[in-house]
Amino acid sequence: MMALVDFLFRWGHVLFGITWIGILYYFNFIQGSYFAEADGAAKADATKKLVPRALWWFRWGAMFTFLTGVYLLYTLGKGVNQYILLGAIMGIFMFLNVWLIIWPAQKIVIGLSEGDAGAAGPKALRASRTNTLFSAPMLFGMLGSKHGTFSLEGFQQPSFGDMGFLVPLVLILLLEANGVFGKIGPMKSVVGVIHSSLALTAIMFALVHFL
Repeated sequence: MMALVDFLFRWGHVLFGITWIGILYYFNFIQGSYFAEADGAAKADATKKLVPRALWWFRWGAMFTFLTGVYLLYTLGKGVNQYILLGAIMGIFMFLNVWLIIWPAQKIVIGLSEGDAGAAGPKALRASRTNTLFSAPMLFGMLGSKHGTFSLEGFQQPSFGDMGFLVPLVLILLLEANGVFGKIGPMKSVVGVIHSSLALTAIMFALVHFL
């Protein structure tokens, strides 16, 4: 029975994750470019009718991805390794960015809450770009922990004294701090954030594997 429960949680985690990250990519790769080119009437109509619907699926996809992920991380117990833990940390930050930064700021932008839309828009964009930045290495960590040939026994039970865990962790914390308080930098363009995400994937897991 527990095997079935575990499988259903894994299935749900992937299903909710597809919903969440798919809409994240839609916002970053498609909607932003469209809004930059759309005329005022089209943009206003989309802001009123399309964006709130997309944000609903976006934030609740994030919520249920997080909840199923917490269960799966708990059930792993001693099977946790550096890859899965670093991936989970990025996923948790991504979830917090959605509910504590992106959604509150977007409510101001689309007129559901009072506030300075001129300040809220860039704040939401920076957090959204940070989530996109984390998305590729997060998935790499999730899959690599189980299926990669580089998932060695030496990666079991990470500790804060292990440089192969500590250095990538510090990098994640710095990037998250930048997403909250810093600048968007090369992530301003779609190409820039895609390249940054792929580069971060290579850097982070080279650090895990070789340090």
